[in-house]
Amino acid sequence: MDFQTFSTIVGVALLLMMIPVMWRMAVGPTALDRIMAVNVIGTKTAVLLVVIGVVFGQVGMFVDFALAYALLNFTGSLAAARYLHKTAPTGGGAEPIHPPADSQ
Repeated sequence: MDFQTFSTIVGVALLLMMIPVMWRMAVGPTALDRIMAVNVIGTKTAVLLVVIGVVFGQVGMFVDFALAYALLNFTGSLAAARYLHKTAPTGGGAEPIHPPADSQ
């Protein structure tokens, strides 16, 4: 088995491993479960981009794309987690940030 065939099999396996995570993303039960599912899919997509680069022989270009995608994925997950941390558990509006009592 040559390296390109092996890379193709690894890529298909990664794609198949995303299916159960997509179920978790759709079903939930909480918003944090959905955020984690999106983060896992984003991580697998970044790895899949590198594998696609190996298959097509353009590893350098696809590694750049994978790094940019991973950075956006990480930043988006942090932003969503920060937003959910500031909202009320019932799904209400964002709570204002109050400075600590001793700093006033």
